Amino acid sequence: MGKRVRETERKYDAGHGPGTVRADLAGLSPGSRALDAVHLEAVYYDTAGLALAAHRVTLRRRTGGDDAGWHLKLPAAQADTRTEVQLPLTPAADGPPQELRSEVAALLRGRELQPVVRLATSRRLVLLLDERGTTLAEVAYDRVKARVLPEGPASEWTEVEVEVGQDQDESAGTALLDAVEQRLTAAGLHRSAAASKLARALGGLLVAPPAGPPAVPGTAGQTATGYLHAQLTAILALDPAVRRDEDDAVHQMRVATRRARSALKSFRKELDRAVTDPLGAELTWLAAVLGAERDREVLAERLAERLGDLDPELATGAVQDRLHALAARSSTASRTALLRTLDGDRYFALLDTLEAVIAAPPYRRGARKPAAEAAAATVRRDHARLRRGIEAALALEPGEDKDVALHEARKSAKRARYSGEAVQPVLGAPAKAHTGRMKKLQQLLGEHQDSVLCRIALTGAGADARAAGEDPAPYEALVRAERARAADVEAALPQAWEQADQEL
Repeated sequence: MGKRVRETERKYDAGHGPGTVRADLAGLSPGSRALDAVHLEAVYYDTAGLALAAHRVTLRRRTGGDDAGWHLKLPAAQADTRTEVQLPLTPAADGPPQELRSEVAALLRGRELQPVVRLATSRRLVLLLDERGTTLAEVAYDRVKARVLPEGPASEWTEVEVEVGQDQDESAGTALLDAVEQRLTAAGLHRSAAASKLARALGGLLVAPPAGPPAVPGTAGQTATGYLHAQLTAILALDPAVRRDEDDAVHQMRVATRRARSALKSFRKELDRAVTDPLGAELTWLAAVLGAERDREVLAERLAERLGDLDPELATGAVQDRLHALAARSSTASRTALLRTLDGDRYFALLDTLEAVIAAPPYRRGARKPAAEAAAATVRRDHARLRRGIEAALALEPGEDKDVALHEARKSAKRARYSGEAVQPVLGAPAKAHTGRMKKLQQLLGEHQDSVLCRIALTGAGADARAAGEDPAPYEALVRAERARAADVEAALPQAWEQADQEL
């Protein structure tokens, strides 16, 4: 497993000349120490179309210095900060390690990695230290020579990198960066326009991706694409976390997928359905694959809770083993299917299509309407749809038909919630309050659906136990407990709906 570190640094352009940069750093820290100069060699890898660099991601193999190895740098939300994944050196002929390839699989989408830039850096390093000798920041004076591979243009420059020590508090680190920047500015340096050495070496060869939608939409179309852009960003960020099997990553990626799909439905007056309906079908497919793993997680948690509540005389070892095996079987199958999906052409094509829709939106005439007017109408449509569904469900007697109707109402509540989220940049607090009401209702309906699914699983486990000659009573008791929970939810729903049924 690669080492993951948080890197906060700033870069400063010192020009193209061979002269040595001089900056007065005295008094910025209790102590300092200059290290011997080192020579660093790095080869950067990317696709032929520079897919990684376009997303401000760098992947390199570095030799020399005390951090030789494979380094993958990923952008973070905070300014000047990135996440770096480090792995030990392996032979260059083997290419980047699979673990790092997996981290960027959603950007590569099956395309091959190849060497794109070679850098040679002569580095002088000055450490800014506290009273105990702990590094507060590293100031690196770099003389860089770059060559675009295989036989592209060469360039060279001088720059200064200032990186905060790993143990530094964020606010203290920012304050120190600001103080160092003042000294460097006084010495004639200025912030580098390039985000990385790689970006500077590539120069005009690097084509940045299209700018995202404005933070505050001016039109109905921008509201729609802004929300879609946010969900694509979330999916790309969560993809490696899902592959690493991090807690809640599958759930969060599934939610982002459902939000994108829901937006395509809510904004049908703004986006051409001939384009978005096929994309929506693919998002439904992806959500289902993610859902299998998520449903397994929810079922395992719920079975554990029910076992904890079960009469100890009924919670025999055989019962526990059967229910644990039920969750384990579904876990292995769903996890395998999920990873196969994330490495498949269909998933990569979905990402390509979603990017294309955002970059060149298939706008209808309604997309030109003022954002606020259209946003309110969108939320009202989704709320009216929810009202029809939930009132019809509440009118039914308890039973399978009501379970199905409440599940459909839950879907409508999600759609109403997500459209409320989408229009918050336009409508502000009223939309936020509406979203909160929809979320509470959706969670209550979700509890009901989880109970239904758990009851189905328990009924099946009971049938298997009976067929094996075991006592079905424990499973019948667990089913009764789930029926009681569902009944409690159904009893609470009328009041919950009354509180949620407010016009925007």
